Amino acid sequence: MLIRRLARPMLAAIFIYGGIGALRDAPSHAKAAAPLLEKTTAPLKDSLPEHFPTDPETLVRIDGAVKIGAGTLLAIGRFPRLAALLLAGSVVPTTLAAHAFWEIDDPQERANQQIHFLKNVGLLGGLLITAVDTGGKPSVGYRAKRRARKVSAHTHQTVGAIKGAKKVKK
Repeated sequence: MLIRRLARPMLAAIFIYGGIGALRDAPSHAKAAAPLLEKTTAPLKDSLPEHFPTDPETLVRIDGAVKIGAGTLLAIGRFPRLAALLLAGSVVPTTLAAHAFWEIDDPQERANQQIHFLKNVGLLGGLLITAVDTGGKPSVGYRAKRRARKVSAHTHQTVGAIKGAKKVKK
């Protein structure tokens, strides 16, 4: 549908752009992400696998690569539901790290960060809608239930025919 072909690249553009920015300037993005990463990874450090990256700069680079890759897939319409889920998973920590308006005292800066926070919440909503969009086709769950009903009906007919044939033979 034309709307999907237009809307997906429009939604993906901000993530591709943000991913490129994160890769170009990973140190400053890592500095902004460090407090949130410290809060979330500190309690888990002992239980994480040995080679699991926990340094902010590496995680920012991974996040940037995910945004570029998933954003590109979404923009070109390849695996759009998976791409939207990956982007949704990426936008949550980015929003919490970069737009924690509740920690800011200056009213003007607080309002500015609140706007960015709400913008990202809106993007998350768009990604969630995209993640469940089946492109006009019935969902997998619907198709599975429908097929199960057909198999059940066919099985009942077959069993009924076999029982009827046994009665006739007697």
